[in-house]
Amino acid sequence: MSRWKALPAELDPRVRQLVVRLRRLKDHSGLSMRQLAARTGYSPKSWERYLGGRSLPPGEAVEALARIGGDDPTRLLTLREVAAEAWENGKDRGSTAAPADPSAPGPEPEPVSPSPSADPAAEIRLSVRSLRIVLAAGAVVLVLAVSSAVLMTLRLTGHSGADDGRTQRTAPLAASTPVTTPSYGCRLQRVDGTWYAGNSRTRDATVGYGQAGPDVAEVQCLLRRAGVSPGGIDGMFGPLTRGAVVRFQKRAGLIGDGIVGPRTWKALRG
Repeated sequence: MSRWKALPAELDPRVRQLVVRLRRLKDHSGLSMRQLAARTGYSPKSWERYLGGRSLPPGEAVEALARIGGDDPTRLLTLREVAAEAWENGKDRGSTAAPADPSAPGPEPEPVSPSPSADPAAEIRLSVRSLRIVLAAGAVVLVLAVSSAVLMTLRLTGHSGADDGRTQRTAPLAASTPVTTPSYGCRLQRVDGTWYAGNSRTRDATVGYGQAGPDVAEVQCLLRRAGVSPGGIDGMFGPLTRGAVVRFQKRAGLIGDGIVGPRTWKALRG
């Protein structure tokens, strides 16, 4: 495990919480700074600033590290949103991330007491950001609840079809339904000069950032076969996969837009 330097004492607790969480994920991954940079597309010096509390990491960097460390990207991005708010408030007050020189003379800080004449615009911005965070968390909970209800309905429907005229007995609903993530592999084979990886046989589907499923896993396998690493074969089109697609497109003489269409499929399967 890495021996981290102490974070600046004046760092806002919300920023400190995000940095400590990112440090734990980095330690859990077992990657060096260079390996982390290669997996995420951000330089080692950038990660040193992010993990040292000297600079706020962008959302894509946080999402990439969350997926590498096996953490929930949504929850970590929410922490990043709260830390960004604290970071901006610190800039408005003129604070810096570097600790002050204790030998340098300066005026003593005046005590700040809450006043009803605080800036109303700042309070409105704070309320709007807090509302966005609450709405995002509520949307995630709603999606999980709907998915659980649909799965339970399908299970009960199939159960009732198997009853032979007897009184139907329904089992008590489980407290929660585990969500299983499909696993993908790369079973490469070449048929009539065309490469397939065993996940999808499409040659014209449009696949881009934010999508998930077997088409994405097929793209990841074919990228790896071509010598361009997309990270893991997880079937999720995140920043690592998009960066790999752009690099492959440029190498193949295509427009590097990060979207897999018919021309990119042809180059991947060729």
